[in-house]
Amino acid sequence: MKEYSSDFVYDIKYATDATFLNAKVYDCPACYMRLKTVKALIKANKDFEKRGFKIKIWDCYRPLDVQIKMWKIVPDPRYVADPNKGSIHNRGGAVDVTLVDKYGKELDMGTVFDFFGKEASHKYLNLPKNILLNRRLLKRIMVANGFKSLNSEWWHYDLKTAIADPISNAKWSCD
Repeated sequence: MKEYSSDFVYDIKYATDATFLNAKVYDCPACYMRLKTVKALIKANKDFEKRGFKIKIWDCYRPLDVQIKMWKIVPDPRYVADPNKGSIHNRGGAVDVTLVDKYGKELDMGTVFDFFGKEASHKYLNLPKNILLNRRLLKRIMVANGFKSLNSEWWHYDLKTAIADPISNAKWSCD
């Protein structure tokens, strides 16, 4: 991703143990995705930059081996996609993102990344107006650039055309 644009902020969460898994499942904080996903995300980021924001990326492509590792930690399809079916992350078409302002401060979205309560849903409206506006901005621009949201996770977006892409288990070097 970084070879196509330096205009993103990265905090690859699964390269740390600061997730709901309480385990580091990536060897290093790399972010890869299919070229069509990269192009759509760059377009979305340009739209956000016109408004004074940038995309902060928490997760991108996820090799199937990592999906299997996650499933062994939390074998519950409400939280981790069954590796027998795979996920859009395994197809290089999903991203977990938020927005930051020009100072790099995250916009308040009402919950932290990987919070799986009802408050993380796009449909949950019992939040302060500024949080609802932040979520709507994120969703509106991402959808306008070819992504669809996951209703239960305000941070998760799938490229609409990625569902038919094959599951991949490509690994990356941590050089």
